[in-house]
Amino acid sequence: MPKNKNNDNQHEILIIDDEASIRKTLSEILSFEGYKISEATDGEEGLKLFSEKTFNAVLCDIKMPKMDGLEFLEKAAVLAPDVPIIMISGHGTIETAVEAVKKGAYDFISKPPDLNRLLITIRNAMEKTSLVAETKVLRKKVSKVQEIVGTSAPIQKIKETINKVAPTEARVLVTGPNGVGKELVARWVHELSNRSNSPLVEVNCAAIPTELIESELFGHEKGSFTSAIKQRIGKFEQANGGTLFLDEIGDMSLNAQAKVLRALQEGKITRVGADKDISVDVRVIAATNKDLLQEVEDKNFRLDLYHRLSVILINVPSLNERKDDIPLLVDQFLDDICKDYGITKKGIDEGAIESLQQYNWTGNIRELRNVVERLVILSGKTITAGDVQNYVAIG
Repeated sequence: MPKNKNNDNQHEILIIDDEASIRKTLSEILSFEGYKISEATDGEEGLKLFSEKTFNAVLCDIKMPKMDGLEFLEKAAVLAPDVPIIMISGHGTIETAVEAVKKGAYDFISKPPDLNRLLITIRNAMEKTSLVAETKVLRKKVSKVQEIVGTSAPIQKIKETINKVAPTEARVLVTGPNGVGKELVARWVHELSNRSNSPLVEVNCAAIPTELIESELFGHEKGSFTSAIKQRIGKFEQANGGTLFLDEIGDMSLNAQAKVLRALQEGKITRVGADKDISVDVRVIAATNKDLLQEVEDKNFRLDLYHRLSVILINVPSLNERKDDIPLLVDQFLDDICKDYGITKKGIDEGAIESLQQYNWTGNIRELRNVVERLVILSGKTITAGDVQNYVAIG
């Protein structure tokens, strides 16, 4: 078996086993093959190392003190789901192997391990990890998620927060007035997260009638109410393994809020008209244009739900608070709109930009885009201050 010669970017493997002789043997074999090795004597120590460092693969015993291998597997899969974990055991049965694979193990190998099989399994696991990483990079490159445009201090802070928060499982509450791009923040949190290969399901709570919000979120069984002519899968189930974006959550009824709270606390939902609980693994991002703490005071929003949702708070400023970004936003909108219309990108002179910066943007980014589209349609090859004066109501 050829050695792993990629020492410039050496793959690191974590070995977790309570038997020192097994750890020593595996460590010597894998070190000889060019891998860098870390060791842990039980699942608890292994989980601590796993949470502190980045590993390319893990070899983990099943029967261990403090924390066994299956418990380690479950917790490690939450921390870094893409890292392959290979279970090894001297007490292996088909049932144990099946259970390990169901919980997310890459493979199961009996002790004493066959050397060739072990090395081939590790090499295949490394190749899978590399492919997953490459796929994520490619997805980012071809992503249709629009960039968050701007260099102002508030926007830089938002971008920094997204980069820090996205890879975690923390819930995020995005606040700000209508039209500022709260949904774009939510999409980038999902796009840069470990859940980016799974769905992002968006729900506008304000657009759904109060009597239908529970069915929309949790689903319903056939016949559970008059118009329930067939079973419906709710948004929580659709987002299982991914992210659920609850836009305008401040408009959700108190009854629905209670059920969302339960879903967040227990990871379980119940369809309308059903008795059976359904487990869901969903990261929730919520957004609102309301002051939720004031809504709590007014008894329109649950305080316990607010605290569950607001682990991380991201406030998106109004366009009037970031007018320095208007030239960049206008340039981006000119590019996008002219491409959509199949025409050469129009220019815009400094006077027009200055006029746009003087405007009172009550509708924020959404209003700015509409104004730029209007100017593209009605202006000549270059948009002038006169065009802005003629086609935009200056406030």
